[in-house]
Amino acid sequence: MIDFGLKGKVVVTCKDRFSSYLEKELMDLGFKPKKTERTAIELEASLSDCIFLNLHLRTASHVLYEIRSFYLHDADDIYRRIKALPWEDYISESSYFSVISHVDNGSVDNPLFVNVRIKDAIVDRFREKTGIRPDSGSALEGAVFQLFWKETQANLYINTSGETLAKHGYRKIPGKAPMLEALASATILATDWDKNSPFVNPMCGSGTLAIEAAMMATNRFPGLLRDHYAFMHIKGYDEDFYQSEKEKLKAEIIEVPGLKIIASDISEQAILFSKENASTAGVEDLIEFEVGDFEETTVPESDSGVVFFNPEYGERLGEEEDLGLTYKRMGDFMKQRCPGYTGFIFTGNVALGKKVGLRAARRIEFYNGTIDCRLLKFELYKGTREKVD
Repeated sequence: MIDFGLKGKVVVTCKDRFSSYLEKELMDLGFKPKKTERTAIELEASLSDCIFLNLHLRTASHVLYEIRSFYLHDADDIYRRIKALPWEDYISESSYFSVISHVDNGSVDNPLFVNVRIKDAIVDRFREKTGIRPDSGSALEGAVFQLFWKETQANLYINTSGETLAKHGYRKIPGKAPMLEALASATILATDWDKNSPFVNPMCGSGTLAIEAAMMATNRFPGLLRDHYAFMHIKGYDEDFYQSEKEKLKAEIIEVPGLKIIASDISEQAILFSKENASTAGVEDLIEFEVGDFEETTVPESDSGVVFFNPEYGERLGEEEDLGLTYKRMGDFMKQRCPGYTGFIFTGNVALGKKVGLRAARRIEFYNGTIDCRLLKFELYKGTREKVD
C-alpha cells in the first residue's frame, strides 16, 4: 500500500502551447512549479495533492506521480526492470490496469510492444507471488501506469487521471467542430478577462467558451462534473478523503452579482445544444443565449469586457472568399459595437485574420489539434484609435 501523503515527483501534462496557462493555474492553486516545459510541468507533491489537482485543473491533460526513474538501455531490459518493482504495493491481484508508453529509443519501433512487455512483467510478478493474475487492457477504466522512455532514461508513473482532464464532462452534445474544453479555458486565460466585466461570445456554436467563462467566473471546477479517476484504483486510496475534497468544490462556488455572459448563434439548433451543455455544467442561468446573426448580438454598455469570436477557418476549397467577408464583418462589429472592450478572434487561418480590418495588438499562439492557430487580440478604444492592418 502506498502512502498518499508522501511527496514525490509529479508531472502535470498539457497540450502544446498550454504550459504557461497551466503554470498560472498551478500557482493560483498554491503549487510551486519546479520545471516548465512545452507540454509538462514538474512539481513536488503527494498522491493526495494529485487528487486535488485532478479535481481543479482546467488546462491539464494528466497528473502523473513518479514510481521510479531508471536507466533502460534497450527493449531487452524492460521486462526485468519492471518485474523487479513491488507492484503488489500499488494494486491488488484482482485489479484491472492499463499501460501507456511514450518511447524514443532505437531498439523499439512500436510502443505497443513496450506496453505488452510491461503488462507481462506485472502479471507474471503477481502470478508468482499470489497465483492470481490481474486483468489488463487498453481501456483506461482502472489503474493506469505510464512510461516515458527517451534514449536511455526511463521514468515510470502512476497516471492518476486516467481519461484526459482536457474534457470537462458537460459537453454531451458537441455540435459542429467543437473547441476542446481545455483549449477554451486556455484561450480565456490568455485574454486576461477579469471575470466580472461582460463576456460576449458571438457565433458560440455548442457554447464551450461561454460555459467555461461562466465556470471560471463563479469558481466552478471541472471535478464537480466527473466521478471517476484512475487514482481510485491504487492501494491506499481513501474514498472519504476524495468525497471531502469533492464537497469542498461545492463550497468554493461564488456568486458574481451583475455578471453578464452572452452567447449568440445564427443556428437555433446550436443554441439548443449550448443550453443543454450549460445545464449539464450547472451554469445555464448564468448565460444569456440569443438566436440571430452575430451583428445582432447584445453588447452591454461597459468600459471593459471581452468579445470573443471562434469562427470557421475555411478549410475547404472555395470557403475562404466567403469567410473573408465574414471576418471583415466581425471587425466592423467590434469597431462599431464594442468600444471599450477587448476583442479576440481565434483562427487557424492567418490570411483570413488579415481580413478583419483592425490591427492586432497581439497574436497569441495555440494549436487546435494539429492546426497552427492564433488568438488575435484587438484593443477597441472608444473614439477613433483603431488602426487598419
